[in-house]
Amino acid sequence: MANPNTLTNVIPDINTARDVISKELVGFIPSVTLNAGSERAAVNQSIKSIVSPEVTPENRTVAITLPTATGQTPTVKEMIIGFDKSVKIPWAGEEQRAIPAGYSTIYGAQIEQAVRAHVNAIEAHVASVSYLASSRAYGTAGTTPFPTAGNLTDASNALKILKDNGQAGGDNSLVLNTSAGANFIGFQSQAQMSGSSTIRDQGVLLRTAGLALRESAEVPTHTKGAMANATTNNAGYAVGATALTLATAGTGVSIDGDVITVAGDTNKYNVESVTFAGANPAAGDVINIAAPGLRVAIAAAATAITVVATSARNIVLNRSAVELIVRPPQMPTGGDAAVDSYMMTDPRSGLTFDIRLYVGYGMNYIDVVCVYQAKAWNSKGIGTLLG
Repeated sequence: MANPNTLTNVIPDINTARDVISKELVGFIPSVTLNAGSERAAVNQSIKSIVSPEVTPENRTVAITLPTATGQTPTVKEMIIGFDKSVKIPWAGEEQRAIPAGYSTIYGAQIEQAVRAHVNAIEAHVASVSYLASSRAYGTAGTTPFPTAGNLTDASNALKILKDNGQAGGDNSLVLNTSAGANFIGFQSQAQMSGSSTIRDQGVLLRTAGLALRESAEVPTHTKGAMANATTNNAGYAVGATALTLATAGTGVSIDGDVITVAGDTNKYNVESVTFAGANPAAGDVINIAAPGLRVAIAAAATAITVVATSARNIVLNRSAVELIVRPPQMPTGGDAAVDSYMMTDPRSGLTFDIRLYVGYGMNYIDVVCVYQAKAWNSKGIGTLLG
């Protein structure tokens, strides 16, 4: 039996659990910028990012004196760590003695389940942050992508969103739910279509259309808001506008994460935030769509807005668009009541967990803890493939 006052004999079981957890089906965590490691962090701690502004070339005028340079003001964006999570595994002495299979066998499996719970929660959080910040969408609500053998246009048109936003360079991923993944594996698995037999032989999604295709069990399904028959006011809106003011027309309200279309425009825009004064659209209510905003101008007339039906939100994104920070929690100077601790880093996901041993009266418990937060820094680097 392991020494109750040290984690030394627990480490082999922890590493066994880590090897199992590294096979968990996740797609968002490996697709974003991961800010992880053994350095501790605290809930409510602020993490800042500097975003350089877009610029416009200007005419160069020859002169004997140096011209004044146009100033640039970088944007400072902030992420506040909001999650401080723990999974406790308690054991009393008589419970350890009574386990026929052996205490060490059982707590190894319990650590496995604790890490799996953390990983799944973090994956779901990154998925939610990503889809709510998406710029635009492609596809048909209620229709699972990749329904035709040899046809990868769902992937290429999802990537087109990033290309049109000027964000196509670098490391891009398309994260699919298991239904879209099943279509892709089933319809695109012939070697002459995929260029290799690894999908058919191993069930591995390939890099295609400039994207790393991944699956996640946490791809969200968004239930649309109740808004119907709403219109813009008659102010008119230019290309790039993100705030659409409504007239008094229609019923119900839109919600964050809705996808909308505007009459005369085939683009599908993601709703970033809304302001409604009541239960139905009224003059002055505002729908804010994500950057880069409208791609087609709206004329100075009341223009119909339609909310896309409830749908799965498969996500295409550039790695730099979303950041995830996962750290062991900050401990007080001099430590807390833990008698031992061990940092475990999953070699595939890169997530680090703090495993701590606390000794009490006639019992002890192992605590698997971490703090985390994800932030979408750039909506232009995120798009949605409806399903």
